[in-house]
Amino acid sequence: MGLERDLGALHWSLVIPVRRSDTAKSRLADGTPELARAIALDTIVAASRTEGVASLLVVTDDDTLGAALLPLVRPEDTTLRIVQQGAVQGLNPSIRLGLRAARGEHDGGGLAVMLGDLPALRPAELAGALDAAGRHQQAVVADHDGTGTTLLTARPGARLEPAFGSGSFARHVQAGHEALALGPESTVRADVDTRADLERALGLGLGEHTRAALAPEAERRLRLLHA
Repeated sequence: MGLERDLGALHWSLVIPVRRSDTAKSRLADGTPELARAIALDTIVAASRTEGVASLLVVTDDDTLGAALLPLVRPEDTTLRIVQQGAVQGLNPSIRLGLRAARGEHDGGGLAVMLGDLPALRPAELAGALDAAGRHQQAVVADHDGTGTTLLTARPGARLEPAFGSGSFARHVQAGHEALALGPESTVRADVDTRADLERALGLGLGEHTRAALAPEAERRLRLLHA
């Protein structure tokens, strides 16, 4: 028991890739760039307020995201770094860029990757997932349908090679990552790619930026109902 407690006592460098809001979330029917930006902001802010996250590296091609995050991420909670991906294209290459930056500055903590599409994320639930992950050399959390990946981790010295994309959960397990048994209602698993996903996340409780981005849409629907 003492060994397990020691293994769990890690601080983490967390890499979050975020696409430019006008190109993100293309599968969200009638979604807007403002909604995509709001989803990313809520995910990052929740991660920044998570116990155990010592540094947060946001990899993005959006040159305005850093300015939006500065007033939202408190320095006393975590260290924020914006990594501009430049000519790097694709999700996994962007993540590798963030991991290289994290390895260059972290001081023996764990490395983790989390996708930036978790608008209902609760810091306490992410802290619990990271604590559980710290008990394994490598760990992975499945998305809500069990096929994709929302969180990927490695303890100091362990290999972390991202293989995100369709069917990524099986690839990460095959690569040696221990599957963490989080419940189906865990907000760490509540990724949003489609309108159905967004409705599901709404039931779990969306972050303030996503709620605000949805407000004009809700108002439009009310007007149509009463027209």
